[in-house]
Amino acid sequence: MKKIVASIFAVMIAAPIFLQAQKASPKAYSFNNLPVVAQTSFKKDTFNIVNYGAKGDGVTLVTKNINDAIIACNKKGGGVVLVPKGLWITGPIELKSNVNLHLQKNAILQFTRDFSQYHLVQSNWEGLPQMRNQSPLWATNQTNIAVTGYGIVDGGGDAWRMVKKSKLTETQWKNLVASGGVLSEDKKTWYPSQKSLEGSKIKGNPGEIRTDKNAEYYDSIKDFFRPNLLVFTSCKKVLLEGVTFQNSAAWNIHPLMCEDVTVRNVYAKNPWYAQNGDGIDIESCKNVLIENSTFDVGDDGICIKSGRDAWGRQRAMPTENVIVRNSTVYHAHGGFVIGSEMSGGAKNIFVYDCTFIGTDIGLRFKTTRGRGGVVENIHIKNISMMDIPGEAILFDMYYAAVDPIALVGDKREAPKVEALPVTEETPVFKDFYIDNVVCDGAEKAIFVRGLPEMSIVNINLNNINIKSKKGIDIQEGKKINLNNVKLTIEHGNPLINIQNGNDVTLKNISYNSADLLFRISGDRNSNIKTSGLDVSKAQQKSEFLAGAQEKSLQINK
Repeated sequence: MKKIVASIFAVMIAAPIFLQAQKASPKAYSFNNLPVVAQTSFKKDTFNIVNYGAKGDGVTLVTKNINDAIIACNKKGGGVVLVPKGLWITGPIELKSNVNLHLQKNAILQFTRDFSQYHLVQSNWEGLPQMRNQSPLWATNQTNIAVTGYGIVDGGGDAWRMVKKSKLTETQWKNLVASGGVLSEDKKTWYPSQKSLEGSKIKGNPGEIRTDKNAEYYDSIKDFFRPNLLVFTSCKKVLLEGVTFQNSAAWNIHPLMCEDVTVRNVYAKNPWYAQNGDGIDIESCKNVLIENSTFDVGDDGICIKSGRDAWGRQRAMPTENVIVRNSTVYHAHGGFVIGSEMSGGAKNIFVYDCTFIGTDIGLRFKTTRGRGGVVENIHIKNISMMDIPGEAILFDMYYAAVDPIALVGDKREAPKVEALPVTEETPVFKDFYIDNVVCDGAEKAIFVRGLPEMSIVNINLNNINIKSKKGIDIQEGKKINLNNVKLTIEHGNPLINIQNGNDVTLKNISYNSADLLFRISGDRNSNIKTSGLDVSKAQQKSEFLAGAQEKSLQINK
C-alpha cells in the first residue's frame, strides 16, 4: 500500500513538471505550423483631417492639421484618421497608438521637399545608431497602429538622393544637372545640394553620434542624412495595407524592433537608380507577415536585417518568425534577401509562392566578416523567376557593398581568400531548405561562397529547374545537398565548380551539355558524391586543381 501511495505521489509531482516542459518546448515552426501574427483592431470613429483645417490643394502645408487629427484620435481611444482624395503637402507625421491613418482612393500624401521641415534626430542607418533627418512617417513605442487605404504616400525622395551618371541616359542626366544641385569633382555623381556633397566626402560614418560632434557639425551636412520613408520603432501590432509607398529618400518601409507586423496588398515603388532605395527592410522584428504585395525598387526588394556589426550583436534581437507569401518583386538588387546587416541573427523565416521578374539576383543571402550573427532555419518553396541578370540563388559571405551587377566601367576584383581566426565577428549561415524553384534566364544558377574559417553549412536545394548561362559554383560549403536539379546552360566549362567542398551530395542532376562536368580545386575537399548523374553528355568528366585529390569526388558510386 505504501508503494502505491508513493507512486501516486510521484506521479502528482511529475505531472506538472511534464506539462511545464511541454509548454516550454512548443512545436517547431514549419510550413504546417507557421508563426502566428497578432492583428490590429480599431474603433470606427473617424477623424477627417479636413475638420482640422487641412486643405488638399497641393500648395498648403498640412503637417500640423494631420498631426492634430492623430493626437485627437489617440486621446479619444483611437479610430480612423481619414485623408480624403486630394493632394496633401505635409512634413513628418507621427502615428500614435490605436490610430489607423486611412488614405482614400486618389489621395496623395506628398511629403514636402523643403528640408527645413525635417529635424535632425537620433535615429538609425543600416543598423548603426546615427543622426538622421526625421522620417516622413514615424512612430516609436506605439501599439495598434496602421496605414491603410488606396492612396499614395510619396516621400519626395528625388529631392534627397544623389544619382550616378552611369545610371541615367544622356538626356536624363542633362535634365537633372540643369535642375540645380552640384556635381562631384569627377562629374560622375549629382548631389541635390552642397551640404549633401560635403557629407559624402567624409570617410567612415558621417552621422555617427559622438560627443566630439556638435549641432553645427551635423547641420553643415544635414542634407546628406537621407531619411527612410516609414520608420516604426519598437511598436506592437502594426498594419500596412493597400497603400502605395513610393519615392523614398532611402529605404522605403522600415519596421525596426517591432512585434506583430502585417504588410498586405502594399505596393513599394522607387526608381531603379534609387541608391539605398530598398522596398521593405524588416529589422530585428518578431512575428511578421508580408503577403500579396508588389515591390519595384532601386535596391533590395524584400529584405531581412537585424543590425550591423557590434551594434547589432549588442542589440541581440534577431528577426524571427517571418512569413512572406504571394508577393512579386520586379526590379531590385535581390528578390528575397537576408543581410548583409544581420548581426543580431535571423531565424524561422518562411517564404513561398513568390515571383521575381528582372531582379538582379533572385534569392540573395549576403554577409561579410565583422558582422557576426547566425542566420538559420530558413524555409523557401514555390518560387518563380524570369530574366535574372545575376545569380538565381546566391549565398555569399564576401559581401562588398557594391551593386550586384557591375555597371559599365566598374572594375571588380575577386576577394582575397585567406583563413582568419573565428571570433564573435564571424558570421554563420546554416540550415536552409529551398524547394521547387523555377528560373527562366540567369547569369549563374547557384552560387555558394563561404569563408575558409566558416563554411556555409547544411544547404538543401530540392526540385530546382534553372535556365542560365553558367551552372553551379560551390566554395567553402559543407553539407550541401542538391536533389532533382535540372540545368539548361550555355557555358558548361565547368558545369559544377567546387572549391573546398565537404559532404556535398548531388542527386539526380540533369543538364543539357557540358565541356567539363566537374572542376574540383583546393586541398580541403572531401566526400563529394553524386548519384543518378549522366556523365555521357560531358566532353570531359573532371579536373582537379590547386591540391585537390581525385578521391574527393565519387561519381555514381
